[in-house]
Amino acid sequence: MARNSGSSVSTITQRSREKASKNEEITENGKIKPPETEEHTMSKTGSKRGRGKTSNAAEKAIANGDEAINVPSENGEALNISKRPRRAAACASFKEKSLQLSEKDCLLISKEKNRVVDDEVVAVELTKLGPEDSRPFRKIVDFILHDSEGNPQPFEMSEIGELFITALVMPMDDKLIKEKERGVRCEGFGRIESWAIAGYDEGFPIIWVSTEIAEYECLKPAGSYKKHYEIFYEKAWICIEVYRKLAKGAGGNPDLGLEELLAGVVRSIDSTSKDFIISLGEFVYNQLNGLEDVRYVEIPALVSLRDECKSRNGVSRCPQTAPNGSIKIKEVEKNDINDEDEDEDEKLARLLQEEEEWKLMKQQKKRCKTSSQKNVYIKISEEEIANDYPLPGFYKPVTDEMDEYIFDSDDILYTQDLPRRVLNNWALYNSDSRLISLELVPMTPGTENDVMVFGSGFMKEDDGSGFCLEAEVGQASGSGSGGSESDGVAIYLSAIKEWMIEFGSSMVFISVRTDVAWYRLGKPTKQYAPWYEPVLKTARLAIAIITLLKEQSRASKLSFSDVIKKVSEFNKEHASYISTNQALVERYIVVHGQIILQQFAEYPDDTIRKCAFVTGLTERMEQRRHIKLQMKRKVASVQKGENLNPSASMGHDIASRRKVMRATTTQLINRIWSDYYSNDFPEDKKEPKEEGEEENENENEEDNEEENEDENDNENINIIPADQESGTKLVQSPQSVKSTHSRKSKSGPCEDVEWVSQKLSKTESGETMYRKAVVKGMEVTVGGVVVIEDGPICYIEYMYEKESGTKMAHGRVMQKGIDTVLGNAANEREVFLTNECLDFELEEVKEVEVVSIRSLPWGHVHRKNNIKFDKLDREKAEERKKKGLPTEYYCKSLYCPVKGGFFSLPLNKLGLGNGVCNSCEERTEFENSEFKVLSKNEFCFDKVEYKVHDFVYVLPQFFGEDEGDRATGTYKGGRNVGLRPYVVCHLLEILVPSGNKATPVSTKVKARRFYRPDDISSEKAYYSDVREVYYSEEIVTVPIDMIEGKCEVIKKNDLPSSDLPVITDHIFFCEHLYDPTNGSLKQLPPSVRLVSLAPKAGKTISRKNKGKAICNGDDNNSYEQREEPQEDRLATLDIFAGCGGLSEGLQRSGVSLTKWAIEYEQPAGEAFSENHPEGHMFIDNCNVILRAIMEKCGDVDDCISTTEADELAAKFDEEKIKNLPIPGEVEFINGGPPCQGFSGMNRFNKSTWSKVQCEMILAFLSFADYFRPKYFLLENVRNFVSFNKGQTFRLAIASLLEMRYQVRFGILEAGAFGVAQSRKRAFIWAAAPNETLPDWPQPLHVFASPQLRISLSDGQSYAAVCSTANGAPFRSITVRDTIGDLPEAENGANKVTMDYKSDPVSWYQKKIRGNMIALNDHISKEMNELNLIRCKHIPKRPGADWRDLPDDKVKLSTGQTADLIPWCLPNTAKRHNQWKGLFGRLDWEGNFPTSITDPQPMGKVGMCFHPEQDRILTVRECARSQGFPDSYKFSGNIINKHRQIGNAVPPPLAYALGRKLKEAVNQSKIKNIAERNGGI
Repeated sequence: MARNSGSSVSTITQRSREKASKNEEITENGKIKPPETEEHTMSKTGSKRGRGKTSNAAEKAIANGDEAINVPSENGEALNISKRPRRAAACASFKEKSLQLSEKDCLLISKEKNRVVDDEVVAVELTKLGPEDSRPFRKIVDFILHDSEGNPQPFEMSEIGELFITALVMPMDDKLIKEKERGVRCEGFGRIESWAIAGYDEGFPIIWVSTEIAEYECLKPAGSYKKHYEIFYEKAWICIEVYRKLAKGAGGNPDLGLEELLAGVVRSIDSTSKDFIISLGEFVYNQLNGLEDVRYVEIPALVSLRDECKSRNGVSRCPQTAPNGSIKIKEVEKNDINDEDEDEDEKLARLLQEEEEWKLMKQQKKRCKTSSQKNVYIKISEEEIANDYPLPGFYKPVTDEMDEYIFDSDDILYTQDLPRRVLNNWALYNSDSRLISLELVPMTPGTENDVMVFGSGFMKEDDGSGFCLEAEVGQASGSGSGGSESDGVAIYLSAIKEWMIEFGSSMVFISVRTDVAWYRLGKPTKQYAPWYEPVLKTARLAIAIITLLKEQSRASKLSFSDVIKKVSEFNKEHASYISTNQALVERYIVVHGQIILQQFAEYPDDTIRKCAFVTGLTERMEQRRHIKLQMKRKVASVQKGENLNPSASMGHDIASRRKVMRATTTQLINRIWSDYYSNDFPEDKKEPKEEGEEENENENEEDNEEENEDENDNENINIIPADQESGTKLVQSPQSVKSTHSRKSKSGPCEDVEWVSQKLSKTESGETMYRKAVVKGMEVTVGGVVVIEDGPICYIEYMYEKESGTKMAHGRVMQKGIDTVLGNAANEREVFLTNECLDFELEEVKEVEVVSIRSLPWGHVHRKNNIKFDKLDREKAEERKKKGLPTEYYCKSLYCPVKGGFFSLPLNKLGLGNGVCNSCEERTEFENSEFKVLSKNEFCFDKVEYKVHDFVYVLPQFFGEDEGDRATGTYKGGRNVGLRPYVVCHLLEILVPSGNKATPVSTKVKARRFYRPDDISSEKAYYSDVREVYYSEEIVTVPIDMIEGKCEVIKKNDLPSSDLPVITDHIFFCEHLYDPTNGSLKQLPPSVRLVSLAPKAGKTISRKNKGKAICNGDDNNSYEQREEPQEDRLATLDIFAGCGGLSEGLQRSGVSLTKWAIEYEQPAGEAFSENHPEGHMFIDNCNVILRAIMEKCGDVDDCISTTEADELAAKFDEEKIKNLPIPGEVEFINGGPPCQGFSGMNRFNKSTWSKVQCEMILAFLSFADYFRPKYFLLENVRNFVSFNKGQTFRLAIASLLEMRYQVRFGILEAGAFGVAQSRKRAFIWAAAPNETLPDWPQPLHVFASPQLRISLSDGQSYAAVCSTANGAPFRSITVRDTIGDLPEAENGANKVTMDYKSDPVSWYQKKIRGNMIALNDHISKEMNELNLIRCKHIPKRPGADWRDLPDDKVKLSTGQTADLIPWCLPNTAKRHNQWKGLFGRLDWEGNFPTSITDPQPMGKVGMCFHPEQDRILTVRECARSQGFPDSYKFSGNIINKHRQIGNAVPPPLAYALGRKLKEAVNQSKIKNIAERNGGI
């Protein structure tokens, strides 16, 4: 297990110590040698110390850690002893330990010269000089640090292994150091939790180590440990000397150069050398950056020292230092350690290597050997390649160029998902518009970039063809067509982040990447061609060298020199000819080595990649001191901000769509987010490397949902800090709630506890209850809050006395915000009530906490008063903190991880003192309803009551059809093939076992099985209603544990009428009898009656939060769709409305009426208005709208906005201002703020808060804060919960809680709610304190999606609903169900309106078509000739994609020849999951992949070909896949329409959410009426 490592520390206080001169040895030349005597290690503690973190217990023990304490000595003199600083601790559960010494123990002290004890606590107690009100501090001499086997180990091994101490423990008084008889020898104590370096002001090191019990200053090591200590001491001494050379306060000069710094340190420490100092560069850098008073990150010499160390040693194994000075090491299991970790063996090996280098340095002072360059990218030097390029030139655009952001897609977060395009007639330049070489951009993803390179050109879609090597630069093009302006749209690019060269056959493929797209480079501009030629020439040279090596029987036979010689022998006609002069050839290869090395690194043959030529080239590039950049093995995430291309400021007519405007916010939102990013920004709290990489890899897996979900059973979205994450336990159902438990009690009464109130009533078990008691002098009352010894914080519900006289209390556990899903985004003074209960003895009460239960008036009318109250409260708390007074907490919410949310406190049920606990009652009710036979005709299972003649669901696994016959597709879009819904059965008899206790397994039922059309064939299913079942004579005996809930089977004529393509009730109809033996299907005989004695399914008990549970019906228990009067609907504001998918579903559910909507994109706003004419659509920036609203209401003082927003708002005309909503009018706010920036937040290096302010979520939350609607719904991509290591998600919840909302969070799969598409979305519900918080709708359709969990704290996770992969009430909707009735269309079809040409067939088609007569938007994007040919060659079968293309060439109409297989795909397939789905054809029986904004065969979701027709899916087909009815209209061109659909929330999913909101609204109405009537 890894432990936390040392901090760079030195104390703040001064003590009376002996002068350093007494402890120093002066050499003949006046230099200081490391003190080796005992007196050396008795020197004073330094005056400068970094401040780190510590555990909760340690924080309590080290109050005011920067102050000195006075401890009286035995002679009465005050000893000035400094306290240790706070530091990171590996163990977060330090507990204070008490020690009781017997009289015998005390007497033995004077009888032994050095008493030997086994317990560290005893040793610390025996060396105590007086009262200690803080963490103990001692000195140790004759110490050895060793492992559990007793083997001496270096200090730093404590970072990754368990080390212990054997030493003589001495008091802290310097005067007693020589009196060794005062010490106590303790063997094998510890373990060591951390180490630290101090002594920066004194000029020599002072080493500290910490255990769980105390802090120890290391003085003199034991003789056997001297060699280990000397090495570490020298490293610490180097840190001290570097500090003194650079710190102004110590007489240093921070402007020193690296060479001056090294020379100065060597002059001060004659035992060291420059190379040894450089080898410790990162160690020194981390130590100095931990000092609390100075940040050294900007000092050039120190940065250069660190970088030089990295360049020589590869990726440093030194632990990352947090800005507070502590070094954080994650405790991980061995199998969790990846390649970036340094395990115990590697750590020991490194330390042993340092020891050897130290010995060599002492003896010979030779250069230290450096390790291989693993994660250092060697970049080409611009000066060295300058001779190969023309004289400087400048780029001047010849036509108006558009910002590439105009063509950006908001839903793309990772580089592998970016669209691929072609750039012709292009040029590259820097921020000054000076033409620049592509070689200056790193070729490896994740590499630090020290140069900004931009570009311009003509963009078009990528057709997959390549660039001919034999063609000249001025004539060749990367695309199949020429490079004229007609080849695309003129654009300017944002900064280029990386580039790559791929080759095969006679083709070369060169691409650059921005944060918007990958661009394959075609023909450059004539001006830039000379700048491109060296890149192509080097690419040809690399291929030639690879060819040379492949011709050898063994590639290793050719050394670097051999290759140089062979290249110099190329004739002038050779495409890779450089020179016949070997020196010139070597120079060219070395200075352009970046390109060559990268091509070798990507080559699939290991013998080529690791050949001697590569090793030799790398060494020579290092010798030339090329720039070395740090490489990170993290999945590259897209970080989008303002386009800094100089062309953006050249006054083009077309403005950038993504011109960044800082978010308009309220004071509250600005305070919460700015405070967090000022104090707790995660970049300043660096996690161990493996965790960051692990998290990004998880995000990558989440985003590539189409590729991986078929193989995963569960899926977690990690949002907890990595150091809190170990394993996750699902807390989805109430079964996971910790039950009431009692702590181990002692026998008999306690004298420290007295009742001070009269007896109250008795508990159910006859125990007398009391309201007040005095515990150890503290007054404890019912409704008060206490802290239990070694236990949690508890809210006391009632107190009672047992028959034995033991005085007890029953309490509900309270959690601090940091222990909830909020983590470090929580308010440090807020605690949350939970549903966990605890019985404890009153004598266990450690202290009484002040916790106020808050219940302030809520609503927009009280907002300002509440803000004033909060401000005064914060000021009061700050004042108490300054005075050192205890923290006063407050509580206003109940945290329930089981339900995934925060809820209003049950104020009328808290602290009644009557022996009743509301949480216990709920738990008892649940436990009593798990399984119980009520009678011979009735039983209860999982909170649902079943009776004979009920219709029930049975798991399909019981019948075994899906075991042998299931043929689930392994390709994109085929995941649902073979999945089965529940089997409907009719209960006939309950079979209770005799003699044995009835269990869900032993108790069985006889039931009649009903079949479905899909049990017969997929064709039968297509032509039938999804709600139809067939009667059969098959009787089965089913264990009760296979039953999943209740449903109802009725006649078709009794079905509820609905025009929606959504199923919301568990109702089926039956008209036929099916005989499975012969497959016959007959009309249901009149004699068969579908009898159910139970009430309708809508009235049955629901298994909430179980996923497999059955939902309640409508709140009015009616199956009929009812149009709610507009005045009864919630007046809604839809922000970031898009074309209106969310509003469409919510309005159809009958709960809301969107009266106002805000959308920035003109076409999307027009589409919304066309479909929702009743609402006011504001096509504008939401920041400007919020500013205008607050200005309209006179609340400008509460508005934080930019000057630009102010000016634009001031231009609104009177009519527009009149239509703006004001607080009090809006009851519901919903929307999905753009997410493109979230994933990049944790990569900001500077001006973090200024960049975060541009995130639209701040404006979105500010709307909620200002309007204070009754309900609020945030929708986003599912990775929203893990962006920025979960900080954005946590801050959003924290902001809503600060507004006093109830909050619930979860992730839903749209495919499980009735659309034929995989689309996962994260949601956050919020409801006013006096309203009912909406629950999650339960999925009703089978869909092969993993369980979507959100990781909480304490290893728990929450899933809003269960996966339906193992069954659901209804089958999944297929591609054929969705679009099978639509007429044929050609490639590039552009007829906007046409006839349907056929009637709808499936249930879904009938519902989605509605009453439409004409078909709209059945238009398709036009593919170029080559891609159309490829499409025609893709087989018309499920799962077919580019891998099924024949390896042939085709001749185009232009006369050019092209490969059918896009040659770039095979070359990169291995690292891109085989590019599954590109040029893919849909499966009629499968599902659509996630709908995107720009379907294309080489795009993010390449499966976009019709199952039978040779074309891309049409706009209407994509709309149907999202659940948009055919009557829904879209606006703009075909690109705009696809974008509107791809960005929308599927209306069926929104409808399901709306129904749950409607239930909550109605429940609130009933509750409010009852409260007014005195009922509740």
